[in-house]
Amino acid sequence: MISNEDIIMFGLQPWDIEIGSNFKNMALELSKNNRVLYINQPVNRSSLIQDRNNAQIKNRIRSVKYGENVLVQAFDKLWVFNPRTILESVNWIPSSFLFDRFNFINNKRLAKEIQWAAEKLGFQKPIIIIDNDFLRAFYFKELLKNKLFIFYIRDYLLSQPYFKKHGDRLEPGLMRKADMVAANSSYLAEYARQFNPKAFDIGQGCDVEDFVKDFYPIPADLAGIKKPVIGYCGALLSIRLDINLLVQMAQKNQQWNFVFIGPEDEAFRNSRLHHFNNVFFLGTKPANELPAYIHHFDVCINPQVLNQMTIGNYPRKVDEYLAAGKPVVATYTKTMEMFSNHVYLCKDADEYIRAIHCALQDVHSEKKINAGRNFAMSHTWEAVIDKLSEAVEDISLAKNNEKSQIEIV
Repeated sequence: MISNEDIIMFGLQPWDIEIGSNFKNMALELSKNNRVLYINQPVNRSSLIQDRNNAQIKNRIRSVKYGENVLVQAFDKLWVFNPRTILESVNWIPSSFLFDRFNFINNKRLAKEIQWAAEKLGFQKPIIIIDNDFLRAFYFKELLKNKLFIFYIRDYLLSQPYFKKHGDRLEPGLMRKADMVAANSSYLAEYARQFNPKAFDIGQGCDVEDFVKDFYPIPADLAGIKKPVIGYCGALLSIRLDINLLVQMAQKNQQWNFVFIGPEDEAFRNSRLHHFNNVFFLGTKPANELPAYIHHFDVCINPQVLNQMTIGNYPRKVDEYLAAGKPVVATYTKTMEMFSNHVYLCKDADEYIRAIHCALQDVHSEKKINAGRNFAMSHTWEAVIDKLSEAVEDISLAKNNEKSQIEIV
């Protein structure tokens, strides 16, 4: 177990978002036995104009202009830092040479702020953990005092144009110089080993306690929908979900009602799904209401589209479905192999339809429900940090051995 260490955490997930975020929960778990400095992303020049009404941007601006909430103690051993600097918006500079020059300046500005906060708290040689952000943190290993430098990958960001622009060079480069890489899935760990052999799958933590409850009253907007109900909870994004697959299922199985909980992107809003009488979009719900909906689904689905973004993605919602005791039908991916004893895995619409038929007819025995529930409940943040700690111990031991051998020579 990592303990009595000073840890700096920086990346793409700001502190002022929902509690369910990966990096934030990792910080909370690490802070039980360590001092943690959590760095929020600074505001960049373009955001001052384009996103000036965004609550997070407003918070960052108040920190820069008025010194509000710059360094805040959020918990006993955890501090949140809002850097008092504005970064230049350089991502779309076409020249790699010029981008690298300006990106180094941005990194240096930010590192100077982080070093100030670290010294303010008395951090000496902290462990630094970077969450996915290979742009703003590319030079941190050189610019910040550190005992160990860890790159944490939980999404394949190069599938997105913004990150791919310079990420084809920077992500592998940062992985290579990191002391180790931690990933939240076996697929991403395998991907990272192309650039750094010290890459470890530390798993994914999930908070599923609210889904384990035995009884929830049926929500009013779900009560009028006839069973069987095939349900999905989560953001409805075409980059992650297969609209054509859903259209085929809804079209071929008019006796099933499909219910979707979550915000829709433009592709979903304009899709044929809105023309079916057996498809219902119930909109975004507060997180604390989601267990009630899931408890009243007959079958839960995770109809991912296969692309670079999703193929290595860890599906936290599957843990939530299993914790609620529901039969689950999901798209087959390498990451989903770990769920194969508890869910139906499918590769196309026909397999989905057959699997849902089986799930509806299957007597979901108490033994099967408990097995799935126990499996989901084993994916805790404590387990994630235990695996991270084992990897850190191995890397630290290797570094110490290397140092000893050099001293002997």
